[in-house]
Amino acid sequence: MTSDQRLTPDQRLSLDEQHLARAALTYLAEPGDPALGALLEICEPAEVLAAIKANMLPGIGPGCGDSLASRRALVRALACWRIRLPELPSDEDIMAACRDSIRLIGPGDPEWPAGLDELGPARPYALWLRGQADLGLACLRSVSMVGSRAATGYGTHVTREIAADLGERGWAIVSGGAYGIDAAAHRGALVTGAITIAVLACGVDYPYPAGHAGLFAEIAGQGLVMSEWPPDRHPARLRFLTRNRTIAALTGGTVVVEAGERSGALNTARHAAQLGRPLMAVPGPVTSSQSAGCHRIIREWGATCVTRADDIIEMLSPLGLTDASDAAGAPPSCGPGGGAPSRDELDHDSARVLDALPARGAAGTSTIAAEAGVDLDTVLRCLGLLAGSGFIERCDRGWRLRKP
Repeated sequence: MTSDQRLTPDQRLSLDEQHLARAALTYLAEPGDPALGALLEICEPAEVLAAIKANMLPGIGPGCGDSLASRRALVRALACWRIRLPELPSDEDIMAACRDSIRLIGPGDPEWPAGLDELGPARPYALWLRGQADLGLACLRSVSMVGSRAATGYGTHVTREIAADLGERGWAIVSGGAYGIDAAAHRGALVTGAITIAVLACGVDYPYPAGHAGLFAEIAGQGLVMSEWPPDRHPARLRFLTRNRTIAALTGGTVVVEAGERSGALNTARHAAQLGRPLMAVPGPVTSSQSAGCHRIIREWGATCVTRADDIIEMLSPLGLTDASDAAGAPPSCGPGGGAPSRDELDHDSARVLDALPARGAAGTSTIAAEAGVDLDTVLRCLGLLAGSGFIERCDRGWRLRKP
């Protein structure tokens, strides 16, 4: 893990009014609630929370609640959210939950992964994180690896090998922390010292499965354990399916290693396909029912067949990133001497993004995208290349020019 992917204690966000409101909403509503997601697109979190407490709809305009049917849906949702009000912790207790490397981030924060914004109204209200790695920076160069809990020896071996190879080349590995393929992916990354992120369907301080308490501690020490649910929240069957959209949205692509015809991993794969992210699958023996799902998404969903880390990197790397420089974990080789590119050798989009950074201070990803006049996917690609080439660096307020 590189030093610029870790957060110092003073880089953790303090919980201001809006962060406290977002934290409270994670206690009151289940993630992915379409009614709450729609409200948060037009109202401040504190306004929504106050409306819930007052048992009245917040001031709303076009696009949300502007029909009788949608208003009735909001009224029903409001009643559901209010059921949990008696159990809502105080602001002091919520801030006290930010202990033992636990913190909360929300949309717009420097550490917030821009890929999550593509979920629209299904975007997480906030994320609870346990660990010191920078989530946003780690996700710039990341891949999801998912598969069956009842993994075969073949699946476990292949997963660990691929995850380790990707980790050695500077890729972060994202998975769900479950038995089988998930655990193999996390352990493959941990062996190489790479960042790995476990996305849970329960609180970040609630080890599930219990047998992975030690694994989660290792992940938090080297990467991140994260969740949309608040601390102490127990898992439930539907929550595993809900969190799968987050696994798919966090990364540049998803790899399914082993999956049966009815595997939950196919749910993650479906989210990745719907988001337009590269979908990949590792083939297995034709006689193995544990690989039937992988063969199906290759045959019917257009997933790319991959068998090694090189195949995955080829699918996810920006055009022009050479295999030699990627394998070494180095910046792209552009000049005849094989070194990092000079400013004049940058591609047009990267040059625009570099020019968009302020001469002094820092700027967030969205601000840079607006200033450069490029979309978020382009700015994320360019920021990763510019950081790897030594032009810029991550800081607590976003991105800034790196001093010579």
